[in-house]
Amino acid sequence: MRIPTRYSPLLFSALLSAIMVFFVSGFVLAMSEGIHSGFVKQWITSCMTTWPIAFPTVAIVAPWVRRIVGRLTV
Repeated sequence: MRIPTRYSPLLFSALLSAIMVFFVSGFVLAMSEGIHSGFVKQWITSCMTTWPIAFPTVAIVAPWVRRIVGRLTV
């Protein structure tokens, strides 16, 4: 299945935010509470509750960051 190119910014935001939430929430949870018997369930819950915030944030901020990077680089 191929997704039309016009959706690439949205797909980029969805994938980037999902990957970041996955790793960051796992790391923060492990550092704050350690690895325990309910770790995976708590990690998944954390991902599911934080991704809806991360996705629109990345979608809104990424174009702005790209413009800043474009101005700062040669």
